[in-house]
Amino acid sequence: MANPPSRTRGTSSPARGTSSPARRTMTAAARAAAKRAGRPAHPERGSRQEEQAPAGRTLLVDPPANGWEDPPEPEIREPFEEEPEDGAPPRKAGRAVLTAVLGVLLVAALVAAAVLGWQYRQGRQAEQARGEAVAAALKAAPVVLSYDYRHLDRDFSRARALLTGHFRDQYGKTTSAVVAPTAAKYHGVVKATVATPSDGGAPAVSVVSTTPDRAVVLLFVNQVTQSTQVQAPRLDLNRVRMTLTRTSDGWKVSGVDAL
Repeated sequence: MANPPSRTRGTSSPARGTSSPARRTMTAAARAAAKRAGRPAHPERGSRQEEQAPAGRTLLVDPPANGWEDPPEPEIREPFEEEPEDGAPPRKAGRAVLTAVLGVLLVAALVAAAVLGWQYRQGRQAEQARGEAVAAALKAAPVVLSYDYRHLDRDFSRARALLTGHFRDQYGKTTSAVVAPTAAKYHGVVKATVATPSDGGAPAVSVVSTTPDRAVVLLFVNQVTQSTQVQAPRLDLNRVRMTLTRTSDGWKVSGVDAL
């Protein structure tokens, strides 16, 4: 009985149509060369179009008859841009609105800061004017409201140096036309002082209103009058409203009203 033909690993019978070891080696070498050349390998016309590649190997297939179709190019969009929904404003429009709002807020903040700064400065100037006006009123009241018939020209001249504006002209006309003749005829002497408490406290003066350039001050003034028309000195307690104005030479009296 004849022994069946033995089979060797890696070989097959020619009757089954399989390739020999030499042909398989040539096919593997052809595939490796095709990989390096970047084109599919065709080791043998009529062989199978597709072979199952071993694990870890690249599967090579024949290109179609019409060639490969290029994939569509991706659409290039600006970064972080999204398609707006129906009725929603574009992202650029939203950024423009935000920029405009921030600009308006910045301008409003600058205006508010300027207004607050101006108010603060006005307040500081008014507070400074308050003290200066009170000091000027305390100095001017005894001079403007006093006179002595023995030296009227000197007294009136000193008083006019503390006055300003229309009141200065009015004072000059009144003293020369009315006060001077009467004082000279009856030997009139008037001495005015700002009232002070009996315990020696601060003078009786208060500020009615004040601005950096104008102030109204209320004073309580004691006037002692002597003349040939009265037998004894007469004391008059008067309230005087004095208006003062800032000038290039300091604070001057621009009005006096007896209340």
